[in-house]
Amino acid sequence: MTRYMITGAAGFVGFHLASRLLQDGHDVVGFDGMTAYYDVRLKDARVDLLRRHPTFTLVTGMLEDRDALAAAADLATPDVIVHLAAQAGVRYSIEAPRTYVDSNLIGSWNVLDIARAVGCKHLLMASTSSVYGANESMPFRELDRADEPLSLYAATKKAMEAMAFSQSHLFGLPMTMFRFFTVYGPWGRPDMALFKFTDAILNGRPIDVYGQGEMARDFTYVEDLVEAIVRLAGVIPAESNRVAAVDTLSKVAPFRVVNIAGGTPTPLMEFIETIEASLGRKAHRNMMAMQPGDVPRTYADPSLLRALTGYTPTTPVQDGVAAFVRWYRAYHA
Repeated sequence: MTRYMITGAAGFVGFHLASRLLQDGHDVVGFDGMTAYYDVRLKDARVDLLRRHPTFTLVTGMLEDRDALAAAADLATPDVIVHLAAQAGVRYSIEAPRTYVDSNLIGSWNVLDIARAVGCKHLLMASTSSVYGANESMPFRELDRADEPLSLYAATKKAMEAMAFSQSHLFGLPMTMFRFFTVYGPWGRPDMALFKFTDAILNGRPIDVYGQGEMARDFTYVEDLVEAIVRLAGVIPAESNRVAAVDTLSKVAPFRVVNIAGGTPTPLMEFIETIEASLGRKAHRNMMAMQPGDVPRTYADPSLLRALTGYTPTTPVQDGVAAFVRWYRAYHA
């Protein structure tokens, strides 16, 4: 049994990770701000399910509130901290940039400082494929440069990575930074494409298709993502598990960056057609220009993840979309 602390436990990924760890018999203390970025009732419903487990506790507070975060850590006495809480969304970072600075920079610094103070054995932090920004080399490899973020969201995540590295170097705290690639699945966020498209199609509204539909994403099913995180939690960065040629393990810190994705990009129009097939309805499509901050294509090289864990996400998009649609219909019944 391992003691975990998960920030963002009421969120999409945090909920799924907490559920998996609780089912595996671990203790989990969750921390979440329960903000109104999207419908809080969805977060409440997730938490209600988590509270059915006697080894789950939720502490409510904002990442920027160091005292609240420290109280949660004192309660958890965690062996492992998984930092998932963040202000998410590329487009929203143009509308409300300050929230990204507060959560993703100040809040993440608090997590780093508290992880050191409580002496956790492994800190895992969620970054994003968006940090690759203007990099045109495909597939994205962890050793590629990621110095040209195209949105403030990506910039704050890249800055978080840099802060984390310095703390790992200075204090020897083992850290794994994982970069997500378009996570989707049941209990997803309403601001994400799959949720928005499904809701619009079922309610007879048109969908906005950005980039004239000429985009592609390395979609990662949420349960595959959770499997990868669980496996990575057991691979504490050290010379003993360095992977030749592809590893990002630093020579001066127990710090590693890992992509989590299957390495198979899906064209946006194919993704929309998959949703239509699952719903049994056609969408009316508004073809739109690319939005500021977006990138036309994401495509991960999962070689390092596979070498470290023996695992690569494999759920076909058709299966993942179908699972989401079944959940959506049940949730909104």
